[in-house]
Amino acid sequence: MKILIVDDDFVCRNLLLAMVKDYGECDVAINGKEAISAVKNSIKNKTPYNLIFLDIMLEEIDGHEALKRIRDIESDFKIGGLDGAKIIMTTVLDDFASIKTAFAGQCEGYIVKPVTKDKVDKQLRDLKLIK
Repeated sequence: MKILIVDDDFVCRNLLLAMVKDYGECDVAINGKEAISAVKNSIKNKTPYNLIFLDIMLEEIDGHEALKRIRDIESDFKIGGLDGAKIIMTTVLDDFASIKTAFAGQCEGYIVKPVTKDKVDKQLRDLKLIK
């Protein structure tokens, strides 16, 4: 599995990396702009991400906009439906509007921080990425 972790907080990014590194090859991005670039390059190189953990509150381009742009890039490359990356939002935002916006943007999961190994593994099992 190829995984991208997008979080502007060093500690959060590294904790999540430690939780998922055994599940596959992991890359990190510190903002939405880097995430979009990483996704585009991975698809161009025919090594697309299977899983993306995406924080919402990011510099330059926030997670909601990054999610929209990632789905647009996939669409441009004729990647759709179950063939797209599974995107799990990871955020401190626990309000209905943020959750609704994320799922309307076509994310597959939503984890409210603090992110724990149990929360991550539950999402991955629900998405059938691990057993």
